[in-house]
Formats: sequence, structure tokens, C-alpha cells
Amino acid sequence: MSEAKRLAAEKAIEYVTDGSIVGVGTGSTVAYFIEALGRVRDRIAGAVSSSEQSSERLRAVGIDVLDLNATGPLALYVDGADECDPQRRLIKGGGAALTREKIIAEASKTFVCIVDPSKQVDVLGRFPLPVEVVPMARSLVARELIAMTAGQPVWRQASEGQGVVTDNGNWILDVHGLSITDPVRMEQQINQIPGVVSVGLFARRPADVVIVGGEPPRVL
Repeated sequence: MSEAKRLAAEKAIEYVTDGSIVGVGTGSTVAYFIEALGRVRDRIAGAVSSSEQSSERLRAVGIDVLDLNATGPLALYVDGADECDPQRRLIKGGGAALTREKIIAEASKTFVCIVDPSKQVDVLGRFPLPVEVVPMARSLVARELIAMTAGQPVWRQASEGQGVVTDNGNWILDVHGLSITDPVRMEQQINQIPGVVSVGLFARRPADVVIVGGEPPRVL
């Protein structure tokens, strides 16, 4: 699938406009996009990054990383996804950057999602749904998620007994066993649970364009 990811990422370069500031997501497919963006770095004014990992990669290819508070609205955001349905609604957060990804998506006029074919599904939920939570609320949120979704939340572990810590200092619950037929409604409901920082459903603000890697890439 690495070749499909590369082809999708390189197709996304076509959406980059001269002199713009580009929003950049996180993950293995985005790593190919950052590599391609580095080759045209003289065309852009910089990037806004959704994670420390992507910020390091951007700087390594000579691209300035800017603060979203200073840039204002963005013309373009490019990111991957863990799942994508036919309406371009997404599950994201496998890389634990979902909150910053959601912020940048909201700030961007056009959200281009780059995926390999394995990420396409008819109904979201095969991939466990990430939920970023304030640490003290982990158990509370887990109980609420069980009652609300009938799914099974699992505390994501970095190592034995040590939870994954996001760039925001929070923890991740991955909700297994879901079939999300109304992702907009579920996104709204989960966001209302006290202690939830963000949920990895990108349904209220879905992708505007999905590029599926292949020879040639398909644009949805």
C-alpha cells in the first residue's frame, strides 16, 4: 500500500496554490505529502502542522512551521484518514493527533484527504473510534461511551500500564465494535460528554476532496 499512499500524496500537490500556507496533517500517507511538498517549498509561504511529528518532518525538508493563530484561515488542509465512507466522512486519530487535525480542518477552506484503497468503507466503525479525553475523566468517559454507543472503549497504551499521551497532554480511548450509521449525530453526542476533548469523527466537517491512491489516483 505504500505506493498507493505515495501516489495519493503526490496528486494532492496539485491543490497547493502559490504563496499559500498549507495545513498539514499526520501519519504515514502525509509523510509522503510532506516529502513532495518539500520539493515545491519555494512556492509556499509555510505550513501549519497538526502534530510535533509532522512539524519535525516539515522543518527537515526546509518548510517553515507557522502558528494557526498568526496565519488566520487557510486555503488548503491535506491529511490522511483511518476510514472514509462514500460521503467523505472520516474516522481519524490513529496517530493520536485528532484534536489538532480537527482544528486545522475547521480553519481551512478546502480539506483534501489522501488515502490508500484499504481505508474505504461503506459504514464507518471497523477501525476503532479514537476519543481524546482529559486524563482524570478517562473512566467517566468510558462508562458514558458504553452506555451511548454499546461499543467497547479501550485505553490506548504506549507501554505496559502507560497510556499514550497526545501532544495536548491527554489520553486516548479507542471505541471498538461500532457500526456508525449516523456519524454526524454520534460526533455531536460524544462531544457533549464532560471530559471529552475531541472525537475522531470528521462528519460535521467532512473532507471536501478524497484522493484514493492508485495508478492513476481517483478523486472523489
